[in-house]
Amino acid sequence: MKKIIVPVDFSKHSEYAMEAASILAKKHGAEILALHMLEMSDALLTKADNEQNAKAIFFLKLAEQKFEDFLDKDYLKGVDVIPIVKHFKVFSEVNEVAKEHSVDLIVMGSHGASGLTEIFVGSNTERVVRHSSIPVLVVKNKPTKMDFNTVVFACDFSSEAVTAYINASKMFNSNTTNLLLLYVNLPGESFKSSTEMESTVKDFLFRADGNYEKLKDVNYVADVTVEKGILSFAKKVNADLVAIPTHGRTGLAHFFEGSISEDLANHANLPVMTFKIMK
Repeated sequence: MKKIIVPVDFSKHSEYAMEAASILAKKHGAEILALHMLEMSDALLTKADNEQNAKAIFFLKLAEQKFEDFLDKDYLKGVDVIPIVKHFKVFSEVNEVAKEHSVDLIVMGSHGASGLTEIFVGSNTERVVRHSSIPVLVVKNKPTKMDFNTVVFACDFSSEAVTAYINASKMFNSNTTNLLLLYVNLPGESFKSSTEMESTVKDFLFRADGNYEKLKDVNYVADVTVEKGILSFAKKVNADLVAIPTHGRTGLAHFFEGSISEDLANHANLPVMTFKIMK
């Protein structure tokens, strides 16, 4: 991991993301690209008169000053941080900056809500996740060690999730990380017998790894929703991170479809990392 991008809106949660990124940067010797999207209208950007130019310069200077204050933190000492101000208007364009600079990871803060789905839905974080072709780490609280000793990778073990799993395996390919795979068995039409689940998982692992060595790391839980199953298992194994695949532009809704309810496990306080499903 050589480059990390952190979208910054100067909020408390973007500061959590910046601090999390600083911990990872120090561990991996990576640099941080701190990206602020300056929301200026097209009229302000394209009009040539002096008044409009003066306004554009004012907002740009204001953003630069905010950046200077925002990045003046003890936890960033010793970290190479490159501030970037773009006049983008939507968070989906973060992926363009990430591609331009060959970034390995996007780190974002989110206030979240109930369950995993609500961390993303209707938020700037969801917009970034939907468009990002690289992993996105979502943090909700002030970070501590960010060691990720125990990581839960949850998916439906379908063929389309293979690439996401391979990328997660590469990301957490360390002797200090225990990557646990999780299948959540739901009631109703999607319910599978033990034999069916094991067959699905074996096909998945052979397609992804060419062997069945990770079978020992696969866990099966039954629950009423995907979110509840993931969060309950993560709590049981004292996980440091939950990793999940995402369908990109279709968002996380497909993976969590039919799983949203108001009585979900309270807050998903764990960091969550998403991996793009490649079709």
